[in-house]
Amino acid sequence: MIIQGVLVGGLYAMYATGLSVSFGVMRLVNLAHGDLAVGSAFIASTFCLATGLSPFLAIFVVLPLSALVGIGLQVAIFNRVVGVDPSFQIVATFGLSIAIQNVLLQQYTANPRALNVGDFGNRSLKLVGDDVVIGLFPLTRFVVAVLVLVLLSLFIGRTRIGRAFRATSDDPDIARLMGVNIRFIYAVAFAIAVTTVALAGIFNGMQTQFSAADGPALLIYAFESVIIGGLGSLWGTLCGGIILGVAQTIGAEIDPGWKQLIGHLVFLIVLLVRPMGIFGKDELR
Repeated sequence: MIIQGVLVGGLYAMYATGLSVSFGVMRLVNLAHGDLAVGSAFIASTFCLATGLSPFLAIFVVLPLSALVGIGLQVAIFNRVVGVDPSFQIVATFGLSIAIQNVLLQQYTANPRALNVGDFGNRSLKLVGDDVVIGLFPLTRFVVAVLVLVLLSLFIGRTRIGRAFRATSDDPDIARLMGVNIRFIYAVAFAIAVTTVALAGIFNGMQTQFSAADGPALLIYAFESVIIGGLGSLWGTLCGGIILGVAQTIGAEIDPGWKQLIGHLVFLIVLLVRPMGIFGKDELR
């Protein structure tokens, strides 16, 4: 039960990573975050239906497109609202969320879809005799989530652009005076945010059905994970996702109707006790 919750937490961490990056660098909370994940899953579904290829191969097509979409959104929309009154950010991102949902409904209707991974979705691995068995797909998803966080941490900690990320997070005005192209950094950061949530959306589509209206629910999982772990903390998102996943799994064991409730209660407790989250701080790390 606990292992299952930890593996689910890996998916929630993937959702939360993009929010953590966009907030840590730009102080932007994107309310269209979940809708971008759903849109990526639909694009992957279209690719698979058109080519007959595996959803795993669709990842290598969808992620570059997601990065371009992130850059386009940052240039066209979010450069206008970053650093201004937060109400403008809320209106812009909420409007984008509604627009994406309506485009998806128009294009794909309200019928749910799923990404078929074949027999791989049913394979399992025995850890301790026949007592502890975990699915290979959830394990793969968790490993990918950890790998994404490791690569992103190395990128931020050891590259020139990563140092510019941290400088911009600390003080964008001083970073600008030091020669940092703030708009370029914002574009790269949002491209990363959209790419990571697109990956999460595809993995979610491999696990369960999705529809055009699922974005807000996915946003809640991402938001709760990043708040529990701490806004701006990359590894905190993994911790927050795991805590949320384990809480939901325990709740489902008590009563199926308690799955979401227990997760929300844990989120509220952390918010009351430590509003900045377990590993929260004011800068990306």
